[in-house]
Amino acid sequence: MSSKGTGLPMLALVLAMLLWSSAFIVLKNLLAVWGPGQVIFGRMLVASACFLMLWPFWRNIGYRAGDWRWFIAMGLAEPCLYFLFEAHALNYTSAGQAGMITATLPLLVSITAFLFLGERISRRQLSGFLIAILGVVVLTLSGERTAAAPCAWLGNLLEFGAMLCASGYVIALKHLSARYSPLFLTALQAFTGVVFFAPLALLEPLPSVVGVTQWCSLLYLGACVTLGAYLLNNWAITRLPVTQASAFSNLIPVFTLFLAYWWLGERMTLLQLLASGVVLLGVIISQKPRQRRARAQTLASAT
Repeated sequence: MSSKGTGLPMLALVLAMLLWSSAFIVLKNLLAVWGPGQVIFGRMLVASACFLMLWPFWRNIGYRAGDWRWFIAMGLAEPCLYFLFEAHALNYTSAGQAGMITATLPLLVSITAFLFLGERISRRQLSGFLIAILGVVVLTLSGERTAAAPCAWLGNLLEFGAMLCASGYVIALKHLSARYSPLFLTALQAFTGVVFFAPLALLEPLPSVVGVTQWCSLLYLGACVTLGAYLLNNWAITRLPVTQASAFSNLIPVFTLFLAYWWLGERMTLLQLLASGVVLLGVIISQKPRQRRARAQTLASAT
């Protein structure tokens, strides 16, 4: 494919990664007004409304008996537990640090596939995983107590828990994607999220005042991030080699750090920046071309 033909898909990928990165910033702001359950419920509700409008594109579902177990496993892992961990994580850590921890997701997917699917993992991948984990530990322990990160170690641990849920989600997704369209599976996740987070949202006290900015941010999360980034990513993958497209996923932690600095005014110490570099180094070392497609799909579905 010519460079002219690849320009638009590459632009779509960059925009998708930017949208996913911005979710950390928007969530951080919304959690100052609403409770975690209310924010995620609103996000899933908006996304569900969007998917209902796309009903003609995914309504033909050839259900296979017994797949309900996989649907439950997929929905429980993500969005239920994943967003539960992530929303609470951002109450304790900064958006920048949380974004850096998402860099461990491709490595966790490799480990999960090795444990549950029997896929081989190379020494290079294992080395990269250990290096990235070391970076996350240093990043967490070096955090200073600030308004943006009142308890960074707890927030980072919760965000890492979200990544574990996302890696478990891949197992269910890999089983189901052979029989169901990605659009249907993503819509099912949104509907599951509405049901799961509705009771949690009701238990949290309602804010006395909600501004137009907060409502617009909630619409942005549901429509642009949950739906828009997913469509941009998958459209681009159909027009570029998978190995080339998946390489863009490493832009997420970089974009998150930049947006957290520019939008929220978050600052990181020199040691934290070095630790972030170690995390990215581990991710780069662990890269293996034949596994990149699964990684790209995983990042698309975790935001």
